[in-house]
Amino acid sequence: MGNFTFQDLKNIKRTELGNMVPLELFRAIRLIGMNEGLPLGGKNTTAAIGRKIGESLPAQTVEELFELFIQLKIGIPVIVQQDDHTMRIAVEDCFCEGLPVQEGKFVCDMEGAIMEGALKRIMNRNVFIKEVKCNVNGDEHCEYELRLFH
Repeated sequence: MGNFTFQDLKNIKRTELGNMVPLELFRAIRLIGMNEGLPLGGKNTTAAIGRKIGESLPAQTVEELFELFIQLKIGIPVIVQQDDHTMRIAVEDCFCEGLPVQEGKFVCDMEGAIMEGALKRIMNRNVFIKEVKCNVNGDEHCEYELRLFH
């Protein structure tokens, strides 16, 4: 069985239900199925999945990646700090917006891993990403700290 490309996934022929699923279903897959159903809250799995998705995205620049995040309704990313070795990216309107606050809980690691996989390919550098703020933790938005290595 072959691999699917991102372009393959755009071929949607659902005549009745169209190309959208409710956010509740995505949240159920992520927060109940993966976060609660897998060992260690699914962190290794979501990181691996996110990196693979990021690598497959048809973005050639950071701007194109951010535009894809918006088109795919992942969130609205904005660089809030950047230098040669680090970058901080805030994501507004993330999928977790509106969930009950659970202090100490960060649930958007897969979204960060998507960025990590894409940026590694786009920048041709090693990238390590960590979620440092999350709406679920009670923060004003989700935010990621990226470390860039040559």
